[in-house]
Amino acid sequence: MNKAIEVSPAEALELIEKGALLVDVREPEEVAEVTFDIAGVVLIPYRTFEAHFREIPADRTVIIGCNVGERSLMATWFLMNHGYDKAVNLQDGIVGWAETGLPVKGNLKHAKGGCCCGGSKGHSEKSGGGCC
Repeated sequence: MNKAIEVSPAEALELIEKGALLVDVREPEEVAEVTFDIAGVVLIPYRTFEAHFREIPADRTVIIGCNVGERSLMATWFLMNHGYDKAVNLQDGIVGWAETGLPVKGNLKHAKGGCCCGGSKGHSEKSGGGCC
């Protein structure tokens, strides 16, 4: 499998300002707590991503984001395997975005290293503990 391109929050914002699309793969409950404060964000929860990925334009740069960058990395790989050569992963997700000082609406409860899905149980997909 090819290595996915990851972009920093600052690089992501530059790409968005140039016309890239930000796709948030977090769950609606997570988005209700805190969201990217930019226009045009598309929500496709990771659990439904396979059924809805074709809603994403293949000819446009697409930045995939989640809470800390784990689910979005898997979604980026999925897109790459389906011919989306302009898909990139938002490194550190909305947590990194907010910690960089970029605009969010709501209350970000978890810092880097927290739960991949924004929950409070502290499980991480990387640790094999599954998502909360």
